[in-house]
Amino acid sequence: MIFTHTKTLADTVRADFPILHQEINGRPLVYLDNAATSQKPLLVLNTLRDYYEHYNANVHRGAHSLSAKATDAYEAARDKVAQFINAKSRQEIVYTRNASEAINLVAYSWGMNNLQQGDEIILSVMEHHSNIVPWQFVAQKTGAVLKFVELTPEESFDLEQFKKLISDKTKLVSVVHISNALGCMNPVQEIAAIAHRCGAKFLVDACQSVPHFPIDVQQIDCDWLVASGHKMCAPTGIGFLYGKLEILESMPPFLGGGEMISEVFLDHSTYAELPHKFEAGTPAIAEAIALGAAVDYLTNIGMDKIHAYEAELTAYLFQQLKQIPQIRIYGPQPNSQGEGRAALATFTVAEVHANDLSTLLDQEGVAIRSGHHCTHPLHRYLGLPATARASLSFYNTREEIDVFIKALRETLDFFASFS
Repeated sequence: MIFTHTKTLADTVRADFPILHQEINGRPLVYLDNAATSQKPLLVLNTLRDYYEHYNANVHRGAHSLSAKATDAYEAARDKVAQFINAKSRQEIVYTRNASEAINLVAYSWGMNNLQQGDEIILSVMEHHSNIVPWQFVAQKTGAVLKFVELTPEESFDLEQFKKLISDKTKLVSVVHISNALGCMNPVQEIAAIAHRCGAKFLVDACQSVPHFPIDVQQIDCDWLVASGHKMCAPTGIGFLYGKLEILESMPPFLGGGEMISEVFLDHSTYAELPHKFEAGTPAIAEAIALGAAVDYLTNIGMDKIHAYEAELTAYLFQQLKQIPQIRIYGPQPNSQGEGRAALATFTVAEVHANDLSTLLDQEGVAIRSGHHCTHPLHRYLGLPATARASLSFYNTREEIDVFIKALRETLDFFASFS
């Protein structure tokens, strides 16, 4: 790929992210841990401050002006999320604290009430712990059986094995859209079609896809989709569950309390309509409104534009990493345009522990992730104690990748001097 020196997307947006303009250990910050959490633009930060300074009030319950304004902003953010992923109805968007809570909502509300002894749940070995542990709880309580799709030689989702694994006993398939460790883009639309032909429901963990390219839940035809706000330029403590309306209507409440009720009597209660049936208690109001602001911010840039720029960065990152012979990168390789995988590289270096690597890179101001990335089963499957991961976002630059590569080379030279 030929890179030009024309103004990039990052050049136009970096001023919006104040956290990026600082030094760490006396070096300019190079933030390459975006798969763990994204940074927040001023629009989002100002939205949080504006709520608390000008209309901090509880939603839905008050007749006064501040409550009405807070309610309008809170529900407007729901409309934005629904449009962002092309849901049919705003009632299909349920606010949660994060994607983990959204998966637990489905596991406890749908799984515990619809699965029984001998039913099968199909996951994959690459799943984040959030998409494994809740289903282990369900399997232990119901007698359902967990099955796992393994990897192809290219370290991607083995679709052919999945076709053999699924059966009329399968009641649920729950798969990550993009692996946070391997970076592979799983064929969720095809998986959905196969699952539905077998009478199974399908859940998509979209934490690593929603922030990076356009998502259309109707085109995927998933039954549920989950995402976390903090990975898409929104605050922590807010995420969402998308669910098909008829499925959400059939599910009992997950938590009981205020807000999710219609009427309460001493011996029974009736429940609010969707989506409030699943939103017990005072919600993360400011965070939900700021999630709407993050959606506005991403939409104004354009998800296609974000994806195209991040693909360019991915191609460049892989070009540079491949020039370091000691490095082994996991997951499928991108094509020359950087397409075919996510904007991240998970890697190991012989004889150097990932945590040591990350610690020394931090001394140079470079922030990467090290460890198991909440994918213990995947690391065991690959026979790895830990990996390092550099993950990109649209506010990163090729110059930052150059700083990372230079620091990485110097770090490896340092370790080599002791061998």
